[in-house]
Amino acid sequence: MSEGSAAGGRGVGDGVAAAREQRSFLERLTARIPGFAGFAERELRRDVDRRQREHLAGAVHELKRRAREAAGAYVDAGQIGLLDRFDRLDRRLDRLGESIRFADYGASGLFDTEKIGAAELQRLYEFDLSLLDDLEALTAKVEELPPPREGDPDAALAAVLDLLAGIEAKWSERETVISRVVQTGR
Repeated sequence: MSEGSAAGGRGVGDGVAAAREQRSFLERLTARIPGFAGFAERELRRDVDRRQREHLAGAVHELKRRAREAAGAYVDAGQIGLLDRFDRLDRRLDRLGESIRFADYGASGLFDTEKIGAAELQRLYEFDLSLLDDLEALTAKVEELPPPREGDPDAALAAVLDLLAGIEAKWSERETVISRVVQTGR
């Protein structure tokens, strides 16, 4: 996915600006209360993070749907020997999607406006964008699976599972990336 498609036609850094534009009159008024602006900004950043994670989880869900379609084609062709690998792929995609959707990094201090600036947030947005790129590459691998009774689906499925392992490892590093940004400001 390109940067524009990943963020609905906007750059990755536009997420906070777009969310700011959607605030109601009351929210804009309360933003002028001393001390409240930092709280509101922190909540806005949490909302953007949640939306990004929902988008990532949605991409995983779509990938899972496509993998199930491929598995169904093999079953329909009577090639049930691959079901174990497809089942493993399905379970791992499910775990990854749930891990992304329900990650609770909002309490990590990431969103405290005194601790993190725009440049650090941009690096985190770029990290998430790179995950979308990885998911796009994985989707392409799933779509490249040879049709039933053609080619070597075993090797192609192994490549899909290997690529997924890299994405799982990368996602597990997100909390480390966030902690490093919060602690060092980079």
